[in-house]
Amino acid sequence: MDTGYGTAKSTTRAAAAGKLAALTLVLAVTLEAGAAEPTRRDVDLVIALDVSGSMEGLIESAKQRLWDITNELGRARPTPALRVAILSYGDPSYGAAAGFVRVDLPFTADLDAVNETLFAFRTNGGDEYVARAIHTSLEALQWSSEGDALRMIFVAGNESAEQDPQLGVEQVTRAAVERDVVVSAIYCGSDGDDTARGWRRVALATNGTYASIDQNAAAVANVATPLDAALAALNERLNETYLPFGSDGARARENQLAQDRNAAELSAPAAASRAVTKAGAFYRAEWDLVDAVAGGQALDEVAVSDLPSELQPMSAAERAAYVREKAEARKALQGEIGVLAAERRNYIEAERRARGDDAGLDAAIRDGIRSAAQKKGFDLGD
Repeated sequence: MDTGYGTAKSTTRAAAAGKLAALTLVLAVTLEAGAAEPTRRDVDLVIALDVSGSMEGLIESAKQRLWDITNELGRARPTPALRVAILSYGDPSYGAAAGFVRVDLPFTADLDAVNETLFAFRTNGGDEYVARAIHTSLEALQWSSEGDALRMIFVAGNESAEQDPQLGVEQVTRAAVERDVVVSAIYCGSDGDDTARGWRRVALATNGTYASIDQNAAAVANVATPLDAALAALNERLNETYLPFGSDGARARENQLAQDRNAAELSAPAAASRAVTKAGAFYRAEWDLVDAVAGGQALDEVAVSDLPSELQPMSAAERAAYVREKAEARKALQGEIGVLAAERRNYIEAERRARGDDAGLDAAIRDGIRSAAQKKGFDLGD
């Protein structure tokens, strides 16, 4: 007589096997992503911009060139664990007590937040205290404590670097050296005038680099390439691989798309550079389930209500397979973008050589990054 015991035992075994298969698939997704993750070294980068009334060109250039700057670091080996902070100075509304300096964004790995911060800047006339901007960067931010970390400040402006009534250049640069922070100085003016001397002192005292640029010319000096449209199309497909989850997922996803729009409205080259960044080592979204799983998040530990709506009715095995599918699609798209990015970079370098155009904000920061990174043992290639 069939007591039903055999059937029940068979059902139990089938359920257990199903759970084991689901857990195995989740583990495989996590381990595969984690195994591909290279060893990283901390890189902290501060961008301090003069936002006084005459600096619209500098701000526009920073918006245009953010992605070119991050892409330069993206070529470094070992792969940097990049954090960026944004400071602005020279706005009277910040107050004399603060030296007219403000921390607009503390250190973050969220490059969309960096771009969002830059797009919020507005100029306003005031006193530009370069020394106070460096001092605030050193004192108000939580720098990496790792001994082999690369720590950099890029400060850009167009007035004397020596006009702070409370802090001298020697004082703040000495503090930077003691903390192993390299300060690169970008003077928005003629290299031959007297004001340039103080900016050089800032850089030389900290083993940083000095550059003089025309910030207004730099804002429009983008190089369009035949590859920009293809990169924009691949970026649209890349966006389809993101799975926002958790309480902040929807807002962060919208900000990702908003920064895509901001870049596209600036220029096709800016949008293409952003696409390259999004396909690279630095662009990680804490709100995205694919990146979260790659970082070790277990799918079965995410509340169903926090999952993307399309995953909520799925079984554990189906969810793991869906995330794997998105991860594989993203990896393939990143590869395609990487190939085009290399071609685009070669095209831009050749075009700039032909134009004699290599004196903009991104070139100044790129040279500073290369110099400081190489001294710290990073390899940025040719």
